[in-house]
Amino acid sequence: MANKLEITLNRSVIGRPEDQRATVKALGLKKIRQTVIHEDTPQIRGMVNKVSHLVAVKEA
Repeated sequence: MANKLEITLNRSVIGRPEDQRATVKALGLKKIRQTVIHEDTPQIRGMVNKVSHLVAVKEA
């Protein structure tokens, strides 16, 4: 079974560059403290790495 990541938005995207806003939106996050679950793929890891200062990640 593939590993899954639990990604939670902890900080607001207000005042952040447009590319970071788009990355958070592409992850499926809209509100602070909202959590989504994604497969652990290199693409998702790259997106999380780009906005790591805004999100928290746990293995699910």
